[in-house]
Amino acid sequence: MDTTIRYEIPGDIAGIHSLIELAFRNAPHTDHTEQYIVQALRAAGVLWASLVAESGGKLVGHLALSPVQISDGSSGWYGLGPIAVHPDYQGKAVGSRLMQRALAELEARGAAGCVVLGDPGYYGRFGFKAQSRLVLPGVPPEYFQARSFRGACPRGSVQYQLAFNARG
Repeated sequence: MDTTIRYEIPGDIAGIHSLIELAFRNAPHTDHTEQYIVQALRAAGVLWASLVAESGGKLVGHLALSPVQISDGSSGWYGLGPIAVHPDYQGKAVGSRLMQRALAELEARGAAGCVVLGDPGYYGRFGFKAQSRLVLPGVPPEYFQARSFRGACPRGSVQYQLAFNARG
């Protein structure tokens, strides 16, 4: 399958919204607000990176990155998510390609690290692991994971952008 990973362009925005809604429509453990989160991150100017996967001229995947705050004052940390893959393209390495590109971009731009909330079995393949020193309040610790690009993980509570409270 020929898939291109690139940054979003203005003409992608409506398609990204629809893609995310479709990708999460039947997903467990979601409140179905992911498309609104991306929209709110973009509107607030804190969508650090918005990557799309395109196949045959069709958007088939999306990944968002935004800065996070850590209570110990550590800087250069980002939150990955949401990540969405069109149901017809799931299991075809689209998500993996988006992840690899996102992590390469973060590292190349000098980010200290990245956090993600999700399935440890999936994100562990990309070097993420639960860190007892780094927590997201109210979340089971095994589902909140981090990957440091340089040095040890910080110690503290993580706060995502206010856009993550978007509801539509």
